[in-house]
Amino acid sequence: MSAALAPLVAAQTRAEYLKLWRIPANSVTSLALPIVFYIFIALGHTSQPIAGTTYGVYVLASMGAYAVSTVMVFSFGIGVANERGMRMDVLMRATPLPPWAYLLAKAITGLVFATLSLALLFAFAELVGGVHPPVAAILTLGWRLLAGSLVFLVVGFAIGYLSGPSASIAVTNVIYLPTAFASGLFIPRAALEPHIAQASPYLPLYRFGDLAWQAVGVHTGESVLTDALYLLGYGVVFFAIALWAYRREESRKFS
Repeated sequence: MSAALAPLVAAQTRAEYLKLWRIPANSVTSLALPIVFYIFIALGHTSQPIAGTTYGVYVLASMGAYAVSTVMVFSFGIGVANERGMRMDVLMRATPLPPWAYLLAKAITGLVFATLSLALLFAFAELVGGVHPPVAAILTLGWRLLAGSLVFLVVGFAIGYLSGPSASIAVTNVIYLPTAFASGLFIPRAALEPHIAQASPYLPLYRFGDLAWQAVGVHTGESVLTDALYLLGYGVVFFAIALWAYRREESRKFS
């Protein structure tokens, strides 16, 4: 990135961040829901043993994966769709900011917001739930979730460019929530219906969750390398879809 573009990217990043906070229905919900689900699922059973760790730590990893992926898929998928509906993309074409810098600003904002979401969740689990994983495990969990979240940022962009503003929330919920349940983020995979449990390993959220579970010492029998390769493959596929949808939009509006 050239020195001339750096201030523009910084200003756009600040604008994206302020935009998220000025729509509390999205931002506050994204921050609060993982904590609410942690209360419902884990609180009161945090010391129960499961898969080489405790239930509180297991659900902390699950809700961490849910929190980060929710920020990326919902905040940015629905946000892009709404901006398209308001023709913000047309306005951005009149500015000196290149499209890649606009997307970079959104990615930076997403990572910052996801980090805040994780920090709140980790603090709640420790202070209220009495969950105290080793510092090394928390650091490993954090960087794995933030690195893997870029896959779901691409998923969000793909949804944002393929669906309209009025349909984006419904489309996202129909795709995302069933996938989260089928991946074992809310219910351990062993408790899922057998046919769903057999399909779980092929879902991106399962692989994302497995990276989180293994970071805190859960014995899943999976390989971290396999999880990473699955996520990388999904990232490539969704990037291709998002790029195709973006170019289609550009051709439709500006050709």
